[in-house]
Amino acid sequence: MTPLRPDKRLLRPLGALLPRGLFARTLLILLLPMVILQGVALQLFYGGHLDVISRRLAGALAGDVSFVAELLTQMPEESHPLILREGNFRLGLALSWQPGRGFSGPTQRAPWMSFLPLERDLDQALREQMPHPFDADWHSDPQSIVIRVGLPTGLLSVEAPRKRLLSTTLYVFVIWLVGSALLAGAVAVMFLKNQVRAIRRLATAAEDFGLGRDSGAIKPEGAREVRQAALAFNNMQERILRFVSQRTEMLAGISHDLRTPLTRMRLTLAMLPPDPQTEEDLAALGEDVEEMERLVETYLAFARGEGTEQARDTNLSSLVAEVAEKARRAGAQVEVQAPEHLSLRLRGDALKRALGNLLDNARRHAERIAVAVSEAREAGRDWAEITVDDDGPGIPAAQRNEAFRPFASGSATGTGLGLAIARDIVRAHGGEILLEESPMRGLRARIRLPV
Repeated sequence: MTPLRPDKRLLRPLGALLPRGLFARTLLILLLPMVILQGVALQLFYGGHLDVISRRLAGALAGDVSFVAELLTQMPEESHPLILREGNFRLGLALSWQPGRGFSGPTQRAPWMSFLPLERDLDQALREQMPHPFDADWHSDPQSIVIRVGLPTGLLSVEAPRKRLLSTTLYVFVIWLVGSALLAGAVAVMFLKNQVRAIRRLATAAEDFGLGRDSGAIKPEGAREVRQAALAFNNMQERILRFVSQRTEMLAGISHDLRTPLTRMRLTLAMLPPDPQTEEDLAALGEDVEEMERLVETYLAFARGEGTEQARDTNLSSLVAEVAEKARRAGAQVEVQAPEHLSLRLRGDALKRALGNLLDNARRHAERIAVAVSEAREAGRDWAEITVDDDGPGIPAAQRNEAFRPFASGSATGTGLGLAIARDIVRAHGGEILLEESPMRGLRARIRLPV
């Protein structure tokens, strides 16, 4: 076994996290690079241009506060009202001066506040420009910042609006990024839904055709490649249906041509005068004619495969009970265990033939037969199961696959086509038939049909 390359080993955990659907994967391919690009652009803008602006705004506010503090320190006391009035008017600051009051020290702040960019930039600017002790209060007023400065002659309180430290460029930029991402995502979702819907219809039509359900031609829509796939599927479906129809008509003609000489032979044998010397030979010849008729009918049924019947909603439990009752009339002991109603879309006559072949095989080799119908779920899909158990000799495990081959029967009374016809019919429904060991010590035939 060839070992995986290192790049594949690294990508396998990532592949497990990716969505499985085409719509989600395509949307991820379109939107993920755009989101990453916008995130990088936002980080570069915020870490570069906006960071510079924030430091400059903080430095300007710190410079205004430091300027007022120095004026109050160096100018005589009678000029303080003029300084405060001009500061309020010129600088847009609410200044309050309390002479003779001492500075009580900075207030306690939460540790996380030191990591906020605005607080950090303002504190750094005040330390660089302010020679006096200070404190910045961010909690007293949600609209303002209160800065208290301890001067030798009193306490200066400055109330500055928060908008002096904020730049609206960030909000505009974020709104533009988010808006463009939402618009691009909406356009991508709208177009992708149309493309994925066309692919889903094609997949559904292919599955229905594989199960023998005639859903008709599908309408080509979507991208050019999807339309080409739809047209190719319609052409393929038409060719297959034409082939099946031609084969059925040909087999009908063969059936008529073969039945005519066999009928003449049977009439000839019936019209021959009785002769004791040839009575045994005539009886043996009559049995050969009957065997030929049975062989021809069986072979035609196998080759035709019930391809002309249309699938319909059918109660599987009633169908199984009807086939079991027919087997009882033929002399078989059949027990049936099934729910009251289990609806599936089936070709009823074809499935009756398949189940009848299984019961006929069991009747020829066993005394008791048990038929059960149940529902199962496997690999995320619901299945209907029909089991046919018998107490006969069974088939060795090594020969069970060989038993499905046409004309492989070792029985003197069979043609070897019963299991082959049954499997052909079950597979035409999208199911499978398996041979297993039966709890009754004979053979179990398990039919699985998709619900």
